[in-house]
Amino acid sequence: MSYRQRLSLFIVIDSMIVLTAIFISGFLVNANIYVLNYPVLLSSIVILSSYLLFSLKFKLYKKVWQYASVGELLIVCKVVSYSIISTLIVQQLILQEVFFRLLAVTWLLHLLFIGGSRFVLRMYRERMINRYQNRKKTLIVGAGSAGTMVVRQLLQNKDCDLIPIAFIDDNRNKHNLDIMGIPVIGGVGEIVRVVEELNIENIVISIPSLSKQELNIIFNECVKTDADTKILPMLEDLVTGKVSVNQVRDVQVEDLLGRDPVEMDIDLISDTITNKVILVTGAGGSIGSEISRQISRFNPKQLILLGHGENSIYTIEMELKERFKGSSIDFITEIADLQDAKKMMKVMNDYHPDVVYHAAAHKHVPLMERNPEEAVKNNMIGTRNVAQAASSNGVETFVMVSTDKAVNPTSVMGASKKLSEMIVQQIDQVSNTKFVAVRFGNVLGSRGSVIPHFKKQIERGGPVTVTHPDMLRYFMTIPEASKLVIQAGALAQGGEIFVLDMGEPVRIVDLAKNLIKLSGNSLDDIEIEYTGIRTGEKLFEELLTEEEVREEQVFPKIHIGKTAELYMDDIEEVISTYSLLSRETLRDTLLELANRNPRSKQKKVLPISS
Repeated sequence: MSYRQRLSLFIVIDSMIVLTAIFISGFLVNANIYVLNYPVLLSSIVILSSYLLFSLKFKLYKKVWQYASVGELLIVCKVVSYSIISTLIVQQLILQEVFFRLLAVTWLLHLLFIGGSRFVLRMYRERMINRYQNRKKTLIVGAGSAGTMVVRQLLQNKDCDLIPIAFIDDNRNKHNLDIMGIPVIGGVGEIVRVVEELNIENIVISIPSLSKQELNIIFNECVKTDADTKILPMLEDLVTGKVSVNQVRDVQVEDLLGRDPVEMDIDLISDTITNKVILVTGAGGSIGSEISRQISRFNPKQLILLGHGENSIYTIEMELKERFKGSSIDFITEIADLQDAKKMMKVMNDYHPDVVYHAAAHKHVPLMERNPEEAVKNNMIGTRNVAQAASSNGVETFVMVSTDKAVNPTSVMGASKKLSEMIVQQIDQVSNTKFVAVRFGNVLGSRGSVIPHFKKQIERGGPVTVTHPDMLRYFMTIPEASKLVIQAGALAQGGEIFVLDMGEPVRIVDLAKNLIKLSGNSLDDIEIEYTGIRTGEKLFEELLTEEEVREEQVFPKIHIGKTAELYMDDIEEVISTYSLLSRETLRDTLLELANRNPRSKQKKVLPISS
């Protein structure tokens, strides 16, 4: 029922109540007045007109009577009283006589009939809610098609513990309307008031098309309340039937990441992967395992899962075989160490992969600061072994996963990744294989990343430790990072460094605050403690230097860097002598070599942003 229809219905009902009350009053007070004479007709017209005018003035018809309370009763009392006073004044001015007893009885009957009719709606509503007394009162944010589906499912599903009470929507045309018997009672700015007035226990955000910025605005209003905030599953999961609309989930920090994901060129990727032999190194890790999941969607002929840890490789193998049961994909596992050059050569020779995604690496900054020789062995020597084996066995495309810490590196980990990029670029110059690197920022939820660490600290009751209040980082989700790597493989011409436009960097302290709120705690409950910047860390990360950057994008939100100066003789010397150097000397050597730039005495940082 639209607002106009609802308004018209109430006006008709109230008009009948007002007129009926007058004539009943006339009958009760004096039977002679009950006849249709001039005083009665005049009084009827005046009292009806004034009642409708005061109803509009005090917004009586905008009230949601399913939730009527003392405040609404006071408004009814005001409207009725003012209409009676207006009639009294007109009687005195025109008739020179006031029918006090008639007006007094009419006033009482109006309160009884008009107020009573409204509270009948509330009683009906409470009776309906009492049928679901064990279910939690729920506020639905979004009165569109998705929100309507949520309400329908919640009302029909007796096993669900949520019962919809009201809608919130910023579309003013929907305000004061009922959708499936559930009223739309305000916009996002009124969430706090509505939750308090209606004793809401759960909030469900049911707008799948929300941008990250819009979701942040809604979420920030929701966390001001004590209600538990949920969100509707992804629209693609609803459409494919993977989940039902009543399977709401908690809001996650990934939902609040302040940018929208990069879209993939499905056709181009299909040409690269479908019915091809694909090898993923580090397939048991956060990025490698997600790359493997994404690749499996494109139905490769074979997918070789290579890794050093047998448990992680076994886990991803079992997951993929279960998820893609019935497909023609041949999943193969190889337990191997990248530092074993002979084993890398054997693996490439046995399977002759078309594409290699090299995701294996040591990535923990403080640990590599204390163990620089391991960064050389795994990140540099391991990358060289895999790359040379790929080149020798006719691999079509080799994609190396890199990091934004490779730009103007201040850490051993970043320096080793920068030198690894140089290694694959040098091999690209002498090989028929197309070698490329993909550079991106921090990945939310990956092993050893800040998110799991913060969550554990919150579970313990705090404090949450942040190194510096101004610490900035670029963030992306694991699926987005994996999609970028796969897309880069499809775009590869050889020698490129692909960089994702990662939007605006995120303050680590803001990330910590969001996680605290998402956990159901307030910033007063969980303390944030600043511990100081660790060795090798920077306040902010870069994605390209001035020497590397190109203005154009090769794909929406994907940039490509220019080929860097290569220092292969020096890199080979480090690889051959690293075991003879002290850790301090090795660290200094790696950083000096990775930051050497003969074309520019002073480096200018060019972070990529939208």
